Amino acid sequence: MERKIPDFSGTWKMKTSENFEELLKALGVNMLLRKIAVAAASKPAVEISQQGETLSIQTYTSVRTTHISFTVGEPFNETTVDGRPCTSYPRWETDTKISCEQTLQKGEGPKTSWTREMTNDGELILTMSAGDVMCTRVYVRD
Repeated sequence: MERKIPDFSGTWKMKTSENFEELLKALGVNMLLRKIAVAAASKPAVEISQQGETLSIQTYTSVRTTHISFTVGEPFNETTVDGRPCTSYPRWETDTKISCEQTLQKGEGPKTSWTREMTNDGELILTMSAGDVMCTRVYVRD
């Protein structure tokens, strides 16, 4: 039976954010950079285009734009929130949720991962974790 894949595509704006600064602290980002990152990331715009299980996600903040593109089930290279290169392994955790474990390509650091989940009422929930610290951001379609 073929799964019905949720449609993540669209332009999203952040509604709520919890624990982002704590996440950066867990990653060892210094205080000055944390303040800049928190301010910059307070109003990100996210654009997602999707074809089947392949997603392209652009995140725009006042400081930088990030872009990742991946197919669920296939490892890809990306950068952790604090800028370290990693290999990411996205997979379907549920019918509406992609979870992604990240493995640092070099060096040491807390275990990091993220999930993106579509809710029944059309919200997109992004969680990012570093060690045992979790940041949750809720987005709505713009």
